[in-house]
Amino acid sequence: MTQPQSGRRQFLSAVSAGAALITAAPMAFTASRTSDEIITGEGEHKFRVRHDWPLLPDKFNWQTTHNVAVDKAGNLYVIHEGREDQKDHPAIFVFDPDRKFIRAFGSQFQGGGHGIEVRQEGNEEFLYVAAYQQVKCFAKMTLTGETVWHKKAPMESGVYAPGEDLSTQRNWTRKGFLPTNFAFLDDGGFLLADGYGSFYIHRFDKDANWVSCFGGDGSGKGTFKTAHGLWVDQRAGREPSIVVTDRAHGTLQIFDMDGKYKETLDGFGLPANIDTWQNLMLVPELKARVTLLNEKNEVVARLGAAVDRLGQVESLRTKPAEWLPGQFVHPHDACFAENGDIYVAEWVSTGRITKLERLS
Repeated sequence: MTQPQSGRRQFLSAVSAGAALITAAPMAFTASRTSDEIITGEGEHKFRVRHDWPLLPDKFNWQTTHNVAVDKAGNLYVIHEGREDQKDHPAIFVFDPDRKFIRAFGSQFQGGGHGIEVRQEGNEEFLYVAAYQQVKCFAKMTLTGETVWHKKAPMESGVYAPGEDLSTQRNWTRKGFLPTNFAFLDDGGFLLADGYGSFYIHRFDKDANWVSCFGGDGSGKGTFKTAHGLWVDQRAGREPSIVVTDRAHGTLQIFDMDGKYKETLDGFGLPANIDTWQNLMLVPELKARVTLLNEKNEVVARLGAAVDRLGQVESLRTKPAEWLPGQFVHPHDACFAENGDIYVAEWVSTGRITKLERLS
């Protein structure tokens, strides 16, 4: 997740300051050890912690892990940013429900791999992949890695610098295109967050044609400072809505399905993405924790929280020997499995995927 120097300084400063708690739920959630197991969570939301869960063959190496997704068979897809100078190394790894490696592909995303989601379309599932840095694209693929379509900056939106759809140079200005994550619409279309570029949320139809956009750079309430992650919230008892992680502001912004601003939830530590399962919303936060909210958007659990250690250990993300069992360093993405288990991908130099196995 390479950033311009100003962004990096802001991130490190924010980490040192620690994350504010959501005032509606001033409670602590900790990890505990039961026999040889590490348990995190509270009340009805307890999980067995299994760090370094996938088994990667020696011929590949973990790099900075970014995002995770699960298909209907329970297979886990992991995308890492990768290294621009390792063009032949795959950016996407796939593992079965028993941790075993299945396949790898996606070398075209090396150096820029970021967002990944699985979507059911008719009788088939597809991967949607977003890549930033010098790659600057988004793509639809089969689960085995064949490209269905591959697209660059939507110039028809009018928000990008001339030639941005052809460029392979990093452009960290608000005229650049550095997409990060997807959300899916019931009509077959989808939303794409340009999280490191323009800060716009783009809407596409089912054929990946650009339709409209909302958001952009600003101070909140409909505009963003790093519109990093997003999700369509369709939990029972709530009006369907679009939730966007306004990361640098430490908030979630909620919009109606037309992109009209509704409300802001604050108190997060650099929230990075969203997922939902039953009545729960899952929010991985770069400030060393994963938060669960109920259908009223009240905090019900904070998992692996270790915010203080980010200030105590300099460059903790590069020092695996100092990572503590049951605690997170920098959760960058997380997703639910069908049974309520959670997979967490962390922005750490060696890469790390943790499985949280639901106990209740």
